[in-house]
Amino acid sequence: MRRVVVYPDRIAVEAADIPVPAPNEALVRTLVAGVCGSDLHAARGSHPFVPLPYRPGHEVVGVIETAGSAAGVAPGQRVIVEPDLPCWTCKMCTTGRENLCENLQFFGCGYAQGGMADYFTVAANRLHPVPDVLDDHAAALIEPLSTPVHAVRLAGDVAGRSVAVLGAGTIGLLTLAVLRAHGAGTIVSTDPNLSKRQRAAALGADATIDARSPDVTRQVRDALGGSADIVFDCVSVQSSLDQAIAIADKGGTVMVVGVPARDVTVPLPIVQDHQIRIQGSATYLPPDFAESADLLRRGAVRAADFVTAVRPLAQVAEAFELASSGQHVKVLVSVDSPERLTDVHV
Repeated sequence: MRRVVVYPDRIAVEAADIPVPAPNEALVRTLVAGVCGSDLHAARGSHPFVPLPYRPGHEVVGVIETAGSAAGVAPGQRVIVEPDLPCWTCKMCTTGRENLCENLQFFGCGYAQGGMADYFTVAANRLHPVPDVLDDHAAALIEPLSTPVHAVRLAGDVAGRSVAVLGAGTIGLLTLAVLRAHGAGTIVSTDPNLSKRQRAAALGADATIDARSPDVTRQVRDALGGSADIVFDCVSVQSSLDQAIAIADKGGTVMVVGVPARDVTVPLPIVQDHQIRIQGSATYLPPDFAESADLLRRGAVRAADFVTAVRPLAQVAEAFELASSGQHVKVLVSVDSPERLTDVHV
């Protein structure tokens, strides 16, 4: 079979043996896999938890080919992967917070296998059936959509509340869609990229602001009519966190959704004295996957608004380039015929 391996200087499509499932695992044939922002960070060597080389692909839609004796799943079922791989025995796992597992591994992110391959094996309890009404492109959005679903759920009741979303990349735009589905009040989106701001406006942002503006905080607060009840920081760099705290001041909540590449500083006296809540949001749980699938099923989130390019596995390096360009929302890799092996350089 073929599998993608990301090295510091290239993205290669290499030959590998087809893995054999353990008793509790399934062998899955990949249909499509999404290129995530974390994949791009990892490929640049800037992801804090994914060292190079690595085997990418955690936003995966596939079909079960075979299953181990204790897997309890049927061949032929179309599935998506819930890629966090908990230990199931630590305090977090035994209290229903397996996304925070103390021994967490993550499929497609520093794990021995990823979904950008013809086949992969994974524990059967990490697989979710895909509703028949969703095509492969829509199904590929269930995993990335689950991240903002989880963040919005942690933020509390957003109905009628004033919200700022910092960053209009894939996660920022999906967060905007989830907020609209949950009945949020005024929503302001910020991003330095004009085309991304235009996409945010098309998806329901009441106002969009250039994140590079020297008075971005004032502009956002003016558009909201005051401080934000909740700010979703989908960028998570020093400048965005500074803006988030200023926009939420006083009494607001800052949801840290983006994966920070490095440490940032926090104005702790302001956070304490102005009673600002800073809440991290890490991946998702099964209920978030269920809600994500439901949002897609009922059209609250439409695949056509988010999937902007598809490339075959042999052109995976181009898929990464497109995803890095700032001109696309979600780029998918379609796993086509495994007849040719190529080594593609970026």
